[in-house]
Amino acid sequence: MKGLITLVGAVSVLMAALAVAGEPDRTVEKAARPRVEVVFVLDTTGSMGGLLQGAKEKVWAIANTLATARPTPQVKMGLVGYRDRGDAYVTKLTDLTDDLDAVYKDLMEFQADQGGDTPESVNQALHDAVHKIKWSNDATTYRVIYLVGDCPPHMDYKDDVKYPDTCKAAAAAGIVINTIQCGGQADTTPVWQDIANRAEGACFRVEQSGGAVTVATPFDEEMAKVSVAMDGTRVYYGTAVEREEKEGRARASAEMAVTAPAAAMADRAAFKGKAGLAASDARQELITEVADGTVKLEQLDEKALPEEMQKMTPDQRKAYVADQVKKRKELQEKIEKLGAQRREFIEKKMRESGAGAKDSFDKAILKSVQEQAAKKGIVYEETGGEKAE
Repeated sequence: MKGLITLVGAVSVLMAALAVAGEPDRTVEKAARPRVEVVFVLDTTGSMGGLLQGAKEKVWAIANTLATARPTPQVKMGLVGYRDRGDAYVTKLTDLTDDLDAVYKDLMEFQADQGGDTPESVNQALHDAVHKIKWSNDATTYRVIYLVGDCPPHMDYKDDVKYPDTCKAAAAAGIVINTIQCGGQADTTPVWQDIANRAEGACFRVEQSGGAVTVATPFDEEMAKVSVAMDGTRVYYGTAVEREEKEGRARASAEMAVTAPAAAMADRAAFKGKAGLAASDARQELITEVADGTVKLEQLDEKALPEEMQKMTPDQRKAYVADQVKKRKELQEKIEKLGAQRREFIEKKMRESGAGAKDSFDKAILKSVQEQAAKKGIVYEETGGEKAE
């Protein structure tokens, strides 16, 4: 009846010349990359619990899809999990962020549970996605919501904002709403179609299980290890508070990587290799900024450096940073090579099994992204060797 389908799946932008005092002057910006903002509105009640594991394994593959545009966009994701009144929560939000590790962590905490009657609080979920999420107001950004579930909304709650009003607000704000119906419940279909039509989106229907296919490969574990090693090349500078905040996020990412499925971490590695660090992680990240020329090491205030680097001589610091730049480049090249072998392996297995022809939520996302992002000048010609049919 209800359940959870989770979809989801950071790029460097806007850096500046370094001020002599040691803080970056961000008045000089790089050419802006295109931006993609996507929020997944997910039914998290009980009957679709079988989708949960597959969705968790697919989130980084979806992020990869979003990062395959030319030029590579900055990707932000958000989540709205919803149930119904009387359940543990009605909605649970993760705001848009380019820290996709944080999104993944929140996604992993979702459990399919509760629910009773068939309708759910779809109206509130959509309203919160449009009005409580902090969307950008840049007209060139591709902003999109994916509503995923198997049951229609409660239309009998008198204090609800009904979905037609929310769809009107979304269309006015340039936010597309796509709907993905799981299973074949008859009274859901016309509502999902109506929501998509009102918000300039597309409507898809997939199996109750979501239909996503995950292929384990001989390259997964090695890609995951290389990704962790690449994370270890991060060197943050700034005040002690700023460094601790950045390093705390890096530690959380490392802890997440230990427990996540190898296939998911392989997809994460491919995404990180393709898209680079999240914009928020790349700011005040010494290796990125030295490599791309936005920061000169010798101009940084010594106190802005990590404590271990403060103990080094200027020459030692220069050698250390150069070594990290070299190491990261080698790791990125290794990820690219392993990623190409992995894609070839997956495509072969999918052809042999015929699984690639099935409708699935990840294919629905690929198809809609290719068609809709083009209107913003963001071109998705291929993803993972596949074209949308």
